[in-house]
Amino acid sequence: MIDEIPKQYNPKDTEDKWYKFWEENNLFAAKTNPVKKPYTIVIPPPNVTGILHMGHALNNTIQDILIRYQRMKGLEALWMPGTDHAGIATQNVVEKAIAKEGLKRQDLGREKFIERVWAWKEQYGSTIIRQLKKLGASCDWKRERFTMDEEYSEAVKDAFVMLWKKGLIYQDDKIINWCPRCQTALSDEEAPHRELQGNLYYLKYPFKDNPDEFIVVATTRPETMLGDTAVAVNPKDKRYKKLAGKTLILPLINREIKIISDTIVDMQFGTGAVKVTPAHDPNDYSLGKKHHLEFIKVMHPDARMNENAGDYQNMDRLEAREVILEDLKEKGLLEKVELHPLSAGHCYRCHTIIEPYLSRQWFVKMASLAKPAIEAVKKGKIKFHPQRWTKVYLNWMENIQDWCISRQIWWGHRIPIWYCLDCKNAAMASVETPVKCIKCGSTNIEQDRDVLDTWFSSWLWPFATFKSKEDLRYFYPTSSLVTAPEIIFFWVARMIMAGLEFQNKIPFKDVYIHGTVRDIEGKKMSKSLGNIIDPLEIINEYGADALRFSLISITAQGQDVYLSKERFEQGRNFANKIWNASRFILMNLDTAQIKTDLCVFFKKEGLSLTNRWILSRFYSTLKDVEKSLGNYQFNEAANLLYGFFWHEFCDWYLEIIKADIQNPHNQMVMYKILEKSLRAMHPFMPFITEELWQRLSASEDSSIMIQSWPHIQGDIIDLKSERIMAEVLEIITGIRNMRLELDIPPQADNIAAKIFIPHNHKKEVVESFTEQIKSLARLKQLTILSEYKRASGEFASVVKDAHIVIPLFGVIDLEKHKEKISSKINKAEAEINAKEKMLGDKNFLKRAPREIVEKEQEKLKNLKERVQKLKGVRDALK
Repeated sequence: MIDEIPKQYNPKDTEDKWYKFWEENNLFAAKTNPVKKPYTIVIPPPNVTGILHMGHALNNTIQDILIRYQRMKGLEALWMPGTDHAGIATQNVVEKAIAKEGLKRQDLGREKFIERVWAWKEQYGSTIIRQLKKLGASCDWKRERFTMDEEYSEAVKDAFVMLWKKGLIYQDDKIINWCPRCQTALSDEEAPHRELQGNLYYLKYPFKDNPDEFIVVATTRPETMLGDTAVAVNPKDKRYKKLAGKTLILPLINREIKIISDTIVDMQFGTGAVKVTPAHDPNDYSLGKKHHLEFIKVMHPDARMNENAGDYQNMDRLEAREVILEDLKEKGLLEKVELHPLSAGHCYRCHTIIEPYLSRQWFVKMASLAKPAIEAVKKGKIKFHPQRWTKVYLNWMENIQDWCISRQIWWGHRIPIWYCLDCKNAAMASVETPVKCIKCGSTNIEQDRDVLDTWFSSWLWPFATFKSKEDLRYFYPTSSLVTAPEIIFFWVARMIMAGLEFQNKIPFKDVYIHGTVRDIEGKKMSKSLGNIIDPLEIINEYGADALRFSLISITAQGQDVYLSKERFEQGRNFANKIWNASRFILMNLDTAQIKTDLCVFFKKEGLSLTNRWILSRFYSTLKDVEKSLGNYQFNEAANLLYGFFWHEFCDWYLEIIKADIQNPHNQMVMYKILEKSLRAMHPFMPFITEELWQRLSASEDSSIMIQSWPHIQGDIIDLKSERIMAEVLEIITGIRNMRLELDIPPQADNIAAKIFIPHNHKKEVVESFTEQIKSLARLKQLTILSEYKRASGEFASVVKDAHIVIPLFGVIDLEKHKEKISSKINKAEAEINAKEKMLGDKNFLKRAPREIVEKEQEKLKNLKERVQKLKGVRDALK
């Protein structure tokens, strides 16, 4: 019942109720439907270890807006959900869990440890899914996939074997990024670099034929010198021209090494002579291959020094560094140490400094896979939004390196390669476990112990998630991908390559790259900084709709998001505005007067300017909203709806018709605008719109989410009415602003105003709105003048071509008010001086976050505008 509508909106009373209703009625489901065009999004699968953070909230809100919008537009909209097994991340979590029992994974063995991981996944792996439901995500949950599902795992093995048969997978000894903590290889993208303050150590290497003479090399990693097999100089470097080919004695190890020359050597680095450690540096690896040097590893996989490290065996690499430096110093072989900034790769999971390490790994040849993926983007078959990410993608793809796909962990897809232990037959690749060796027939075969990189399964996600060929044909290629910039290389580029390689089709048509969520000072949110805002706390306090709308409305296309908890008040306030306006309408609605079709009603009835204006404004706004959504400009779409509903519909229209709300025309129009506005706002704020739509429609078994998106009625768009009404509203706003400038309190209703309008047509419109203007501007009297001459004791203002005058006699003390304005000007000018001084301080500009500087600049601009405005008011007082 209408009289049962609560005065205040409480999200806790509605959100769980309606989500349960949607699920129970299977409203998220999508199926092959020849009558409908498909629209598909595959969710970027969150790690099974994940919990909802603001990045997830932003990413999944955008996806849900697209899915709900396209579903209402009549498309068969599928949002495919699922989670990623997240090899290293999940293994780390479970290792920490068993460590509390005093166990290591090696104590359990591979099989038992994997059983523990599966048990952990069953207990905790659905946490992120439950949290996405709290956000309102309308995924087809019955299709939920996991990258270690049996069928998905078969697709992974199929892909590996297909690439193997094409000669695109190979094994080789190469320098890779090695994490000593996780004891696995990492790709370049999994080993992000961080700037560190390090040292540059200058070491003396004596000549064999004259031990009293030295060549000095500079290095940032002296512990690797134990694996040196040469010293390199540039052939163009005159300092060392005669030294190439000479023999040196490697300090501490006493191994003979040669001086080689190569143009790769940077003559400006250090002394221009560099140590060459082919097994522990990627550039040195290349030199080693080119000059046929010996490759000597001096570390174990856990970064302890090995048997090739001599007296430093079993020391940790950093401990060995200190001891080596002490020994060199004692022998007079450490010339000097300089501070030196450096960039070091870190494991993306445990943050340990990675070690460049010579290791035998599996690789995919990427050049041939990249070529069609480059062409697909260059030809516009796949579009990036914002467009600037196209260049980033192409730059990486055109310089792509072979992909190291093997990982030395236990949790993941085991590499489908087998070896014969009897005849030492070369590797056999097979989807099914081989029964015997294809060469000698022996059954004594063993599977490769490594697992595949997590991204090797994720790159198949857009098509491997479909269980039936019918679904694959209908829903693939998908429509839009929504993701973050940091996984363009990890995931987006590889999915494009995989789609073209395995399906001969692009995986999606549009890629929307959203920004990073940061705190209000521009810092990335992290536990270590203590600046995380928990989306679940915001949902609990303000509601999911408030969270969603706030995030979207402040997120410009592709730009980073700057958040504080206060930012979510905007969404909460808007939800309250929607609730209060809807409650007011429902309490004043005569349902007997709202049964007519709007188009029939519009053509049949002679509507007032006010009604023609609000209908036109709704459809004009809707047109702009559709354009913004089509361009992936979600904040613009959200703010268009916000501006129309709050300001035009609530602040103006409802206030104008309030005195005549039972008028049948007003009843029909306010109902239709509310109902259609709820539908238009539904993709952004699904819960409150469902609650209010149900009350408005009195439906028991339907839902707003399966109603059609409002159709744009071009015949109802009336730009002339919009223009005329805008002029009337500008006059009301002008009078209100004049009252503010004169410090006339809102409740004062003894104010008179006079308006002179030179154009007759506009004058007639204003005359017809006299009573509404008086009511909305709180005037006792309004006079429309035929001519105007400025008189003393009046405050005048010009709004476009309308001259508005407020007589001041008996309203304010003119001289006192001038003094008050002068005081405000003086105060504002003092603030301007202080801010100009602050913004002129180079130290402030250097130290302060960009967001703070921009805010202060905006404040200064506003202060200057305020001073000009106050001076104008003072000068206008006569």
